[in-house]
Amino acid sequence: MKVSPPGSARSPGRPAGRRFLLALAGLAVSFFLALYATALRETGRYRLGALTALASLALAGVVAVTAVPFLARRTALRRWTVKWEYSLTRPGLVYLLVIAVIAAAALNTGNNLLFIILASLLAALPVSGLLSAIVLAGLGLELALPERLFAGQPVRARLTLRNRKRLAPSLSLTVTAAPPRPVLPRPIYAAYLPRRSSVIEATEITFPRRGRYCQDGLEVSTRFPFGLLRQSRRLPARHEIIVLPSVHPTEEFYEILPLISGELESYCQGRGHDLYAIRDYQESDPARHVDWKATAKTGALKVREFTREDERRVALVFDRGIPCADETELARFEKAVTFCAGLAWHFYEINAQMQFLCDQFETPMDRAAATLYPALERLAVIEPRLSRPLESGSFLARVAATVPGFRIVFTRQPRGSIPTPLWESSYLLFSDSW
Repeated sequence: MKVSPPGSARSPGRPAGRRFLLALAGLAVSFFLALYATALRETGRYRLGALTALASLALAGVVAVTAVPFLARRTALRRWTVKWEYSLTRPGLVYLLVIAVIAAAALNTGNNLLFIILASLLAALPVSGLLSAIVLAGLGLELALPERLFAGQPVRARLTLRNRKRLAPSLSLTVTAAPPRPVLPRPIYAAYLPRRSSVIEATEITFPRRGRYCQDGLEVSTRFPFGLLRQSRRLPARHEIIVLPSVHPTEEFYEILPLISGELESYCQGRGHDLYAIRDYQESDPARHVDWKATAKTGALKVREFTREDERRVALVFDRGIPCADETELARFEKAVTFCAGLAWHFYEINAQMQFLCDQFETPMDRAAATLYPALERLAVIEPRLSRPLESGSFLARVAATVPGFRIVFTRQPRGSIPTPLWESSYLLFSDSW
């Protein structure tokens, strides 16, 4: 158990204490500047008094923006400041500059009308925050996605935004997702949401890469009513999405698939024991299948054709070991994952029997329809592992000893480290040759 050094429990409060003391010092200086500005105005030095008053106002504004929110998050208001977040927009910044100019003019001239205008402008800020809080209150989110998602394939998602308030509608809402791997690729905007109603927004989502996408919540924000403040609220919308690797055939797939199919046909040919028919000899037929009695009767070469015990049985073996973790090796690893996923989809389409294996996962030999998605889900989250040839060799040796039938092996290991029994009834794909 890790033991904290003495006094470390008080360390989180030290920044707050320093920030509090700095805020008090800044407010004190601002107060004395305001008194000095009043004294300068009474002596007739209006220009210097206006500049001093502006400096006092600016210093108080800096304290309000930097110190007050930080201290509020460490008090009983923390749950409110976490739930509601405010940020100043560009129009809001211009608005504050206008307030500063009018404040300087009011302090310089003492005109009551300017003070009334200044008070009205300042009152718009809390009113804007209050109305924004009412707009964001009572909202609910639900994101619906298809059950199966593939990398690079666009899908339609449905976002349901509900307004549970009994009286007030919600206006000008924007829904965004948080990084690092957001589910929503772009913000979704809803202009008007009546009370006790919902709106459904459809959007197209494309996940560029395989893997696990986690979304702890979605952020709803609004600039209603004046656009001076952007108020946001995080709504719980827990989503953990597994994006399967792409099964779209690549150029390498079209080049290698005929070779794999040929090896598989050669391995399966003649493995049955039940006689199916006697036919004419072809050049590709093995000599051991020649039926000499039928040949003697007809005077032409005849061969026996047997029924197959299994249609097609294949085991996909994925060795995730790589020698190093540079960009080239990682890119080759991703290509191997995509190729293996495309090959699994191919055997699913031809209704073959398939088994998938890696060093930490294994499916039984069954119809590809039953083993396809478990294999793809494993390939979606599989990560490369730095290993020596001896480590991967032990895994491949276990495969050669325990997995019968025809095997397609994806590996990055050197050819000299491959066990000899694996060469006899396997097709090996070395990712360094792609």
